[in-house]
Amino acid sequence: MKSFSYASATDVDTALRTAADGDGVKFLAGGTNLVDLMREGIEEPSTVVDITRLPLTGIEELPDGGIRVGALVSNSRLAADPVIRTRYPVLAKAILLGASAQLRNMATVGGNLLQRTRCMYFYDEASACNKRAPGTGCDAIGGFSRGSAVLGTSEHCIATHPSDMAVALVLLDAVVEAESVRGIRRIPVADFHTLPGDTPHIESVLAPDELITAIELPPVPVAAHSRYRKVRDRASYAFALVSVAAALAVEDGVVTDVRLALGGVATKPWRARVAEELLLGAEATDENFARAAAAELAPALPQSDNAFKIDLARRTVVAVLRTLNAERSTS
Repeated sequence: MKSFSYASATDVDTALRTAADGDGVKFLAGGTNLVDLMREGIEEPSTVVDITRLPLTGIEELPDGGIRVGALVSNSRLAADPVIRTRYPVLAKAILLGASAQLRNMATVGGNLLQRTRCMYFYDEASACNKRAPGTGCDAIGGFSRGSAVLGTSEHCIATHPSDMAVALVLLDAVVEAESVRGIRRIPVADFHTLPGDTPHIESVLAPDELITAIELPPVPVAAHSRYRKVRDRASYAFALVSVAAALAVEDGVVTDVRLALGGVATKPWRARVAEELLLGAEATDENFARAAAAELAPALPQSDNAFKIDLARRTVVAVLRTLNAERSTS
């Protein structure tokens, strides 16, 4: 591990000034991803700013019915919050399926959004990886690609985004609050992560000196009837091959509101807007669910090892929407 300076901040202004005063500054919260990357030599910050004592641990109800979540709220606490479990069950479930209990106790909401890929080539110094070392190539293309993305890829990178929580946040139209010495920015989670294009090492629109201070969840009535399903190779602590976040409202057999997002298949948390548009106003049938899922996945560009994800994603979308529709019918 490369030597680095350590600083501890007790207020947001101090943390932001430290970040603004030098290059290569990283904020340390739970450290469940950053510390691993530093040990592997992938992240080599000049300064690590410990932000664990900042007052960013609240979960507050907003006047419009939304929720404001401090960036240092632990994943386990957010998943257990009774308001989250009632109004946004898809988010609680996504978090609970996202990691082991020990990691959820340490990991923070802000850090979860910033975690980096688990692509095997990213962690292997002997492999070419444009995300780790820009311009070196991508050994996943034409290599072992079972866990790789089929949507949002480029000729430079096919790594999937690993977060389960972020898939639910995209579904919910959540907004990231980011702060720097220049002021506060509000960034929709749907716009927060970037597609790889020809700069796969740039993974979000967050500036190096910006700190995530909160996530805001708007009021989303349909989210009270939502689900998250994760398909993976093993039931314990594995990343998604395919995951589906969905919320559905049906009246007289017709879809009146629907939200759909995918994980495990794309280079960023993937809002399935093509499928949503096709489903809105359509009859709530398996045939229409399948047609919408197929349209969303039509641009997919699979590798030899991960072509199965396309059909798996389609079938998982249908299964989740079918379950939500059946629950509506019997409630």
